[in-house]
Amino acid sequence: MTVLLEAIDLIKDYPGLRAVDGIRFAVEAGSCYGLLGPNGAGKTTTMEMLEGLTPLDGGEIRYRGRPVDTGFRHEIGIQFQETALLERQTVMEALELFAAFYERRADVGALIRRCRLEEFLDRDTRKLSGGQRQRLLLAIALVNDPALVFLDEPTTGLDPQSRRNFWSLIEDIKHEGKTVLLTTHYMEEAYRLCDRIAIVDRGRIIIEGEPDALLAEHFAATVIRLPLSAIETGRSLPPEIQRVDGRYELFTDDVPAAIARLESLGASLSDCQITAPTLEDLFLKLTGHALRQ
Repeated sequence: MTVLLEAIDLIKDYPGLRAVDGIRFAVEAGSCYGLLGPNGAGKTTTMEMLEGLTPLDGGEIRYRGRPVDTGFRHEIGIQFQETALLERQTVMEALELFAAFYERRADVGALIRRCRLEEFLDRDTRKLSGGQRQRLLLAIALVNDPALVFLDEPTTGLDPQSRRNFWSLIEDIKHEGKTVLLTTHYMEEAYRLCDRIAIVDRGRIIIEGEPDALLAEHFAATVIRLPLSAIETGRSLPPEIQRVDGRYELFTDDVPAAIARLESLGASLSDCQITAPTLEDLFLKLTGHALRQ
């Protein structure tokens, strides 16, 4: 596939802090690329550099194989973590205002239907629920029919149902052929939406690739989790059973054999959980600490 956007050894310094420390990745056209990591990892700073909002202290950004120029901003849409809208402005007025900024415009009616805004077009934007506001901001990001859409922590603060509804909208954008660059600290969100991910911690990419390939490279197919109370205190345990975040974990490709092993240790299996490894497991393995929110 064609590379649409490249970040090449990006650096951003603030007094006493290197917020972005040599970040490099490429985003293929028509894909969803995810920057994952905790708050403060450098994801948003990287996004702002790519969007042209924060100057680079080092490195280069290329779009369609060339250094970015003033025309770049007409081909992108941005949904920020927080966006201030005019007071006493309706949803429809907000859409019309942002559409007026561009020569090329998407079909506003189609955007309204896609983002399910029909029922509150005449509502003051200050009176929207969290999910409604995020759908409006997504529509605003798409109002110029961009080739590349930046979504910075788009579902932070949403309830689980609203978050999943928003995921469906992002999947629609992907199916339309648009390219999406997403930041999130929700690993489930990244796994569902992203074709490739980069896990960022303390300003650096610590691993990059396709989610399933990364998990297969680092873990067995299944993880068994038990509360600490499931195994008698003081019992000697084999090295494959690890104590992590207040529980026991055992990664295995052979679940029946692993269960038999736990039973031989006298473990109680009444609260046993058997799942596939997650990107959060990967983050913990690579950084040695749980995901900081």
